[in-house]
Amino acid sequence: MEMKKWFAVIGDPIAHSKSPSMHNAWFDDMNIDAAYIPLHVKGEALEMAVASLKTLGASGWNVTIPHKQTILPFLDELDSLAEKMGAVNTVVRLPDGRLKGYNTDGAGFVHSLEEVIGMDKKDQEVLLIGAGGAARGIAFALQQYGYHKITITNRTVAKAEEIIAELGEGEAVSTRDAEDSLNKFGIVIQSTSAGLANSEFKMPLSLEKLREGAIAADIVYNPLMTPFLISAQQKGAEAVNGLGMFVHQGAIAFNYWLGQYPNTNNMIKRLTDDLNQLV
Repeated sequence: MEMKKWFAVIGDPIAHSKSPSMHNAWFDDMNIDAAYIPLHVKGEALEMAVASLKTLGASGWNVTIPHKQTILPFLDELDSLAEKMGAVNTVVRLPDGRLKGYNTDGAGFVHSLEEVIGMDKKDQEVLLIGAGGAARGIAFALQQYGYHKITITNRTVAKAEEIIAELGEGEAVSTRDAEDSLNKFGIVIQSTSAGLANSEFKMPLSLEKLREGAIAADIVYNPLMTPFLISAQQKGAEAVNGLGMFVHQGAIAFNYWLGQYPNTNNMIKRLTDDLNQLV
């Protein structure tokens, strides 16, 4: 009899993660005999945790804050995108037992964006707000999927310049310059943690000149409608919340583990209902 497969998500903190309920629901829907559990792993215990997951036979796991970078030395191999980003959110145990790291965050974002706007907007000017880990992943994934007119703005412009230098195309601008030229962008992506349910919110930049009909996307999904998206909608933009990115990054990981792509539309509906009940 084949051993039941099991998966996990490791992070610190971890209790808030919606990944276990999402993956376990997919296992149920698809009649897959598997389980997915949250594991609270402190930074100093990370190396031991990876060794334990390997020893105990986990088929794979997700990695969340603060371990996405620090896990790299404990893996045997990295996918090219994870290597470029210097961060991993998905680990796959290969048939020979070695551990391979992937990063599905950026691709998850692009899948969720294209689910809403279609795949024919690749010639649009894109403004990416923020230059942290999420922005890096999104920038590389956008490029990989054929978006080449990328501008990154950040309070510290040097950080934006670093990502642009690695991309080899696009430009980095100050927040003020981004605000002044906002009406040229067809897609504006908010990739900072501004707007998280418990955070003190400060708009990352003024949307005064946002053009009507632009696409405004936020990577935050709790709340579903962030102050950034509400403000963008008031200017006549189409809002794309962060829930699709969360679901698709999970679905891509699921596919790496099991070779099947789960139903993302149903999951987005399910989690939207859950989050609306919290409001």
